[in-house]
Amino acid sequence: MHDRVKTLNIIYCNMNNPAKMLSLIGAGPGDPELITLKAIRILRSAKVVLYDALVNDALLEHAAPNAIIKYVGKRCSQHSRTQAEINELIVSSAYEYGHVARLKGGDPFIFGRATEEIETAALHNIPVQIIPGISSALAVPASQMIPLTSRGTAESFWVTTGTTAGGTLSPDLKLAAQSSATVVILMGMQHLLPITKLFTAHGKAHTPVAIIQQGTTPMEKVATGHIYNITEVAQAAGIGSPAIIVIGNVVDLPMHFSHLTTQQLSLHDVHYEIR
Repeated sequence: MHDRVKTLNIIYCNMNNPAKMLSLIGAGPGDPELITLKAIRILRSAKVVLYDALVNDALLEHAAPNAIIKYVGKRCSQHSRTQAEINELIVSSAYEYGHVARLKGGDPFIFGRATEEIETAALHNIPVQIIPGISSALAVPASQMIPLTSRGTAESFWVTTGTTAGGTLSPDLKLAAQSSATVVILMGMQHLLPITKLFTAHGKAHTPVAIIQQGTTPMEKVATGHIYNITEVAQAAGIGSPAIIVIGNVVDLPMHFSHLTTQQLSLHDVHYEIR
């Protein structure tokens, strides 16, 4: 561990080498407008772009006209390349072409396996820079007017995976189910029924739930319900992966906002008629 950290420090202190570089870029939650200006600028400078499954294809238009663009996406059991093959491609591309951009959905450091690619780059003397992105865990609920925190409703939130690297239900969910915080679950659809049983066992059967599939994109689907019925609701709505599961009383706030707006419009109409 000490040797790896020392290697990383040496690399980060020698970022003036323009020849080879790995840029880990967060592409945001799906809407191509939800990417940072810096991400676009760095993407334009890359010689090679390696992009993931959850990246909107429209973002590839920001790549340089002569850039080499390769799809390296991994979705559930359908992998175009293994992580080991992606790591090898990063190294070979950096040494042959120079600047490699790894375009990842959301933020590179949130379930993006960025650390493995940084370690690979470090071992091969390739400088690394991180361009943070907007995580779907935050942006997708927000796009549905669901705040993860709200005074008097939820003071904090969890972000957890529903599925471990071994394919099993994450043990962190047991702790999350005992919390009063909002719970945001990524990669949880294959375990939706066990998740609902777990939350029910902790007295949360009537807690509101929202599931948003492919949030912030034209393919977006939304299902809302409660722990006790969300499995059936999601099935009836044809909801599948990739999706964000949001559990907590904040899920009811969009309806509250809508009700307030309707009330305000009604008051405006009455005031107008009186005048």
